[in-house]
Amino acid sequence: MEHIDEQRLEQDVAYRFQYLSAFMQLSADEVEAIHSAASWLAPLVPALVDAVYTKLSQYDCTWRHFLQPQSGFQGAQPQSLAELTLEHPQIQFRKQHLGRYLERLVTAPYDSKMVAYLDMVGKIHTPEAGSKSISIPLVQLNALLGYVNDALIITIYAQKLPSAAEQLTVRAFTKLLWLQNDLINRHYTTAA
Repeated sequence: MEHIDEQRLEQDVAYRFQYLSAFMQLSADEVEAIHSAASWLAPLVPALVDAVYTKLSQYDCTWRHFLQPQSGFQGAQPQSLAELTLEHPQIQFRKQHLGRYLERLVTAPYDSKMVAYLDMVGKIHTPEAGSKSISIPLVQLNALLGYVNDALIITIYAQKLPSAAEQLTVRAFTKLLWLQNDLINRHYTTAA
């Protein structure tokens, strides 16, 4: 039986990621499947991003969070949901961030730098990082990750990969998004 330092799980994000990866049996072959997907997934990122933002724009409880100023955005801030369209410059700016995130998932090594990045993705949706006015409810982030997971699975199936490669890739991305979900949820547990 392997000993896991439970207190360290809460304090050391790399240790936490390592433990969860081992527990879920995220294999080197699965990480390779994620990286191999870059060749066919990268060209599809703009369409995936558009689908995500279209989904987010369909609900006031998700779309309202985009009225908040985005760090680094220099343009005019939308003042109402009616003014906040999918073509608004602030939404275009945010779409670029999501696109870079998706590209990084399939290109970056899963080292300590990537683990810190995935952890920051969770943290920036709370008042702990960035704007103190940004606090996205956890239910919205869980809904979003579920939607992204489903969109990725549909995209993988559309590639008509050989059966073994398809299964490996679906399992790999599902595990990766569960890891990301944990690194989001941990910031809500500590904030509560």
